[in-house]
Amino acid sequence: MGFLSGRVTFDRLQVQGTSPRQLGEQHIKLLEKYAIGESESVSAEAPAVGFLAGKHLFDLNFDLEKNVVGEALHAAIRIDVSKVPGPLRKAWLEMELAVLAAESPNGRVTRAMRQEAKEAVQARCDEELRSGKFKRMQQIPFLWDVAEKTVYCGSSSPAVQEHLRALFESAFDLSLTRVSAGTLAEQLAETKDWTKAFEKLAPSQFSPDGATEQLDWLSERPECADYLGNEWLLWLWWWLETQADSIELPDGTTVTGMLVKTLSLQCPRGETGKETISAEAPAQLPEAFQAVRSGKLPRRVGMTLVRDGETYELSLQVETLSVSGAAIESGERDRGRNALEERIASIRRLSETIDLLFEAFCARRLGRKWTGELEQIQKWLEQASSKPRKR
Repeated sequence: MGFLSGRVTFDRLQVQGTSPRQLGEQHIKLLEKYAIGESESVSAEAPAVGFLAGKHLFDLNFDLEKNVVGEALHAAIRIDVSKVPGPLRKAWLEMELAVLAAESPNGRVTRAMRQEAKEAVQARCDEELRSGKFKRMQQIPFLWDVAEKTVYCGSSSPAVQEHLRALFESAFDLSLTRVSAGTLAEQLAETKDWTKAFEKLAPSQFSPDGATEQLDWLSERPECADYLGNEWLLWLWWWLETQADSIELPDGTTVTGMLVKTLSLQCPRGETGKETISAEAPAQLPEAFQAVRSGKLPRRVGMTLVRDGETYELSLQVETLSVSGAAIESGERDRGRNALEERIASIRRLSETIDLLFEAFCARRLGRKWTGELEQIQKWLEQASSKPRKR
């Protein structure tokens, strides 16, 4: 069920406001109050959004034992979208116009008749939509970790997250902000006294083609620093290839990492398109280096991380820190509630590991070491792309 079994996929949303110290019956009552079907949509074609208890599309049996695990609330939202297909609406309109034309003395359809036909079609659409004939239902799990003031959303879709934010604010009077590479870097800059360096940030130059002032995938948010995620992945790639297979993290622990299975790169100027490389070790293939040399930046990667004896396998979209298909250790020694609580703790530790690894990069990127390491990365890319590599 959602985050409690199988591989997990999530974006993280930070909770803004005063979170409850403990989850209880009052939160179950709020889930029931804002459950799917408890409120009507503004119009027949407007999405209907509400909470689900999580097991299936029609599960409205909210319960403290089922939906609260330790310091986390686990449930889902359902988004119902009702829309008559365009070709069907057009066919109905043509049929209405044909009838009116046949009844017209001169066989012509006037403007008033056309408006009458449109109104008749709209009335028919509304009737069909109310019957549920064209309803499409989508279930998205979420996990509210009260201790960490984080909501894990089981979808990276901005539209889905907007629905979750609106519903969450209505129900719990708390707002949600998406965690991304840029927002996380900004928070780190504030807490680590890196503010001046953060304010002067600009995309780094990795290829001979020169720096890119604006990344194509961030064109709608030019002030956003999410490009740091792309630079982080390239730095991590360089580090694991040339320095060591492990990195010391700011909390004193060490993470061992491998880039595996898939690597996606894209031209930041939108000129040479995208490239996805699938292999056991995609970052070691010559075409991966050539892609970066041509100006592309890495955006998504498969990786294996090992920290404190725990292994995580996942795919990561680095600008948004979106996790896909993460294998979470099940804690087979535990049973029942203990197993569920340990699984949530493991999801929490995975997120912590990603954040600490990103912080290790930011300490360099916003510190004095970056100039020297950037030069090393540039030389590494130039040398690596000019000679064949082992497959």
